[in-house]
Amino acid sequence: MPILSFSVPEQMVEAMDEIQKTRGFSGRSELVRASIRLMFEDTKEKNSLKGPKNAILVVTHNEDNEESVTRLKHRFEEIVRTHIHNKITRNNCVELFLLEGDGPRVAAMTEAFQKDDGMKSVKLLTI
Repeated sequence: MPILSFSVPEQMVEAMDEIQKTRGFSGRSELVRASIRLMFEDTKEKNSLKGPKNAILVVTHNEDNEESVTRLKHRFEEIVRTHIHNKITRNNCVELFLLEGDGPRVAAMTEAFQKDDGMKSVKLLTI
């Protein structure tokens, strides 16, 4: 098996170690492989979105990232039917987007949020 070397922020290492302990992974490599498999599945699911779709996109982030959320929302405004913003703690926000549009466009919006380092979590649910 090839060995890869990469850098991650200390905060991410701490989170990985916590997940490793609580979920029973034998080491960081096993955790990273499982995470990559999930990303492959997620990518496969998004690539299969064809034709008109309705979906819910949930994004959590620190309040300092409002500008990124607004920028991305406007980039995909043709598929956003409803946007709800809520502050869930003093510094954390949740965004709920109800989407309607072409499947690849829904997937592109989800991926744009996932690529933004300022987002804590991004979940897509097709309906």
